Amino acid sequence: MDKIQEYTLTVFCENKTGLMARIVSIITRRHINIEGFSASQSSMDGIFKFTIVVELTEERVRKLIGQIDKQVDVLKAFYYKNEEIIYQEIALYKVPTEAFYGNDDLEKLVREHNARILRIEEEYIVIEKTGHTRDTELLLDELKERGIYEFVRSGRIAIVKPMERLNNYLKSIEEVESLS
Repeated sequence: MDKIQEYTLTVFCENKTGLMARIVSIITRRHINIEGFSASQSSMDGIFKFTIVVELTEERVRKLIGQIDKQVDVLKAFYYKNEEIIYQEIALYKVPTEAFYGNDDLEKLVREHNARILRIEEEYIVIEKTGHTRDTELLLDELKERGIYEFVRSGRIAIVKPMERLNNYLKSIEEVESLS
């Protein structure tokens, strides 16, 4: 029996109104929780990329990819295990400026976590941390002890280790079309 594990889906598509909602609907209709979602341009003009993180068995993720692939405006969807991708998230933390007063603890904490200060205001300081979920949550936990006003984290962005499968897929389509 397949074990449940984290998968990153990459969906290459045209930028059409409602497509994101259709893809989310396909996932949620199957009672699958989306752990992370991001959308951006891809390296190819006119092609967009959705990056979706889910926890499933491999059999279920294959079926899910099959359903997403059938959507009009989806060029191709792929799934990857974490070891097949390079990924990051970005987190922003808003902490009281006064937390920095009087000692170097917070400054040391920022350095230890390889974070950086983005903005200093009279009432608050915004800190940025890039990393995996566990890294950004670890900093969050430590900042909670000192006081925090706000926290936000992006969805996963990922690049696959194997050379981009979509380029090979598109090339094979072009070759078939040139033969007909």
